[in-house]
Amino acid sequence: MAQINTCLKRTFIIFNIFFAIVGGVIISLALLAQFSTSIQEGGNLEGRDSGLFSLYIMGAIIMVLAILGAYGAHKESRVALIVFLVCMVLGCLVMFKYAVPVAIMRPQIEGIMENKFRMFLPLDENSRDMKNMADNIQKIFHCCGLFSYKDWNNIPESCKCNMEEEEEGKCQTVGYRSLMERSTSIYTQTCFPIIMHYFLLGFDIVLGVFFTLAILALLGTILSSAMIHQMRYPNRPPILLTVPTVLSTSPPKYEELYNPPPY
Repeated sequence: MAQINTCLKRTFIIFNIFFAIVGGVIISLALLAQFSTSIQEGGNLEGRDSGLFSLYIMGAIIMVLAILGAYGAHKESRVALIVFLVCMVLGCLVMFKYAVPVAIMRPQIEGIMENKFRMFLPLDENSRDMKNMADNIQKIFHCCGLFSYKDWNNIPESCKCNMEEEEEGKCQTVGYRSLMERSTSIYTQTCFPIIMHYFLLGFDIVLGVFFTLAILALLGTILSSAMIHQMRYPNRPPILLTVPTVLSTSPPKYEELYNPPPY
């Protein structure tokens, strides 16, 4: 059996253990996202389901590759390591292919999202699912409207403040459009900045995951290539790098001239 450097083998196994942990974390995040979004009623969740399915697939593939790499290193299986190497190269290319354009597009996301959300105005005239979603967001984050309370033709109950929030200065009094009341106290904060804050936070997390996976794939490519090289040339002696000695204990040449050795 071909011999692989013990230190390199252990490093590669530790790398694959960490790689498997990353896959487990991705699956855990997908489970957490599914649990947190499943409590919402209504709304179109098709996009959510496809995104969660992609996370499950990605986490499972990472864990399978980590097991394959650890097995190849432990058994010194050239076939397993070659398969691992090919998958790492492909994974690195795919991660960088999607991560770089997304990172370039990031500064433009807020403007794109603002134009998209303005298509839902006024909120009263939108679908029931959209109105329920807007009501839930306003109740959770204590905000009113996407960009202004005027996004509603009739201000809903979820926009109204209680006495405690009025004392904290989180509310404003506006003219109410109903004939029954002339004014009402609503939240000053609008919802779009809050939505964008959490959206960009999730976007940055996903972008960081892509770049992290790309770097890990590149590192796995280097380590697996080194192991395959050692298995191909098992009897090649290790290359020793030597640094020339600058400081020497021998006397300089001019001292030998002025201090000739005794005869």
